[in-house]
Amino acid sequence: MQGEQRSDRTATTSLRERLRGAVALLTLLGGGWSGLGAQEGAPLPFAVGEQLRYELSAGRLGRVGHGTMSVDGHEDVRGHRALLLRFDVRGRVGPVKVESRTSSWVTPAPFASLRFSKSERQFLRGHEVRVEIYPSHQRWLSEVEAGDGGITPTDAPLDELSFIYFLRTLPLEADAHYSLSRHFQAERNPVEVAVLGRETITTPAGQFATVIVEMRVKDARHYQKEGVLRLNLTDDAAHIPVRIETSMPVVGKTVLTLAARRAGAAEVVHR
Repeated sequence: MQGEQRSDRTATTSLRERLRGAVALLTLLGGGWSGLGAQEGAPLPFAVGEQLRYELSAGRLGRVGHGTMSVDGHEDVRGHRALLLRFDVRGRVGPVKVESRTSSWVTPAPFASLRFSKSERQFLRGHEVRVEIYPSHQRWLSEVEAGDGGITPTDAPLDELSFIYFLRTLPLEADAHYSLSRHFQAERNPVEVAVLGRETITTPAGQFATVIVEMRVKDARHYQKEGVLRLNLTDDAAHIPVRIETSMPVVGKTVLTLAARRAGAAEVVHR
């Protein structure tokens, strides 16, 4: 397992590119060490029943759709009681519909992914990912592409969606920097996360004091080399993502902005 190091220092020319900008917002690559985040006996900052609804905007096009991030319940995964996380985004760019549906099954402590699926639709093309992840064996296996799989660099691996929930469990102190190697695909590590500062922002859901977090990710499918995501998380124990922004070459800015929130029931982590 690789350790996390913390330090005190730290538009558009084609319709296809606009669609990539909208869909790429969901591809949040994870990486790290289970020593940070939720501890045994500590409550998670999210729970079953939480639902976050967003407005989706893309560059100069303005509002183009909506998204929902939710903790839908518990499911049995190979004998483990896992939380089911979902992030669904739907939009329209001109006459073309865009859809991305992502699901992640995680154990609360250590916070680790057991299963991951993603379905993307744009134009007449689609992309499917279904992966079984075995943390204790540090391996993963694709259920879509025969023979595709590999070794994870940690026994507490994450996927694109579970990573954003993992960020919510971090202390996010001023000027903190995290170099994380927890994506289940070793070649996508490390992911660099930095706390840039604090600001108050207003969304359709209200006014929020927030922590600004920047995440630099590796994703050859959606970005040329490295993508930069900026998240505004509430400056409290819940760390609710009220704004998620990505800037990409040519496409410009794509943003999810919190429109409404339903809280879940408090839950205590047990190993």
